[in-house]
Amino acid sequence: MAKKGKIKNGRNKAKHYKLMEQKKNRIAKEKEKNRDRLNLLKEKINDINASKKQTS
Repeated sequence: MAKKGKIKNGRNKAKHYKLMEQKKNRIAKEKEKNRDRLNLLKEKINDINASKKQTS
């Protein structure tokens, strides 16, 4: 039969879950930021190449 009272490590598990969610969100934001940065670089490169072709 299960013991009555507080959940063992309940606070630790909740804290760990919260920290892991923060980490997951931080990593997702970093990936999105990098993806946006790379897309901007691609657009700049394409613009430069297009302008070179027009002048040639």
